[in-house]
Amino acid sequence: MKLFSCLFIAVFTVWGGMVWWMDIRDVHQADGVAVWQSLFNGKNLDNWERYLGPAFPGHEELEKTATKENVFSIVMLDEIPVIRISGEMHGSLVTKESFENYHLRVVYRWGEQVTLERNSGLLYHSYGSLGTAFGTWMASVECQMMHDNLGDTFLMVDSVECSTRVDSLHNQFVYNSSAQFVDFGQRFHRRMIRKTHNAEKSLGEWNTLELICIGQKAVHVVNGDTVLVNQGICRRTNGVSYPLTSGRLQLQSEGAELFVKEVVVRRL
Repeated sequence: MKLFSCLFIAVFTVWGGMVWWMDIRDVHQADGVAVWQSLFNGKNLDNWERYLGPAFPGHEELEKTATKENVFSIVMLDEIPVIRISGEMHGSLVTKESFENYHLRVVYRWGEQVTLERNSGLLYHSYGSLGTAFGTWMASVECQMMHDNLGDTFLMVDSVECSTRVDSLHNQFVYNSSAQFVDFGQRFHRRMIRKTHNAEKSLGEWNTLELICIGQKAVHVVNGDTVLVNQGICRRTNGVSYPLTSGRLQLQSEGAELFVKEVVVRRL
């Protein structure tokens, strides 16, 4: 018998003139495909690749001591193993595996060490080579993890585009599920989309960030609240747009210490 703890996330989009509802079930015991796979085994980072980019301006001395192994490591916190991202250098912790049509959950909190500012991101649909985006990351879509901006979208390279329902407020584009679609990408001179509201917890508390991707749609969920939905995600090459529906996952080292205690995914 299957035991479900159900989390119903109503994603309001228009698809073929009908309202599309997404019913997400957290399956604790199942003999089907909807089971959670942990991407962090608590012992090592063997199923991840570590990459370091350049130092932050004014912090070039850190290049002398920073290594992939100490920027991305495993430590004990509250008597459990967690991933520690030092944040002292630009860097990427990237899955070796690619994912398509999935529900991802990341549980993290900020540490005390701040090199620049509390900034990080979950980069999804990653493709190409590390170092393509800002000298460090793969081409991708960012679900922002920066403190006070958790859940925002940033398109990491010129070739990635999407379409999102937004209002234009104070020279910013803010997600609104009932607004008109606006195209985003470098050729439209806009690459950043703000979340509908701030659902982030206070510093020192654990945040649960979920990403739900089906086809060209991606839903950003912060501590149980849907804060942004991107649609029509694509990559543009030689003037032609191609659907971008899959790719590797990256966690950024980008200015501050971050602890990650859970990274789980299930196929949809």
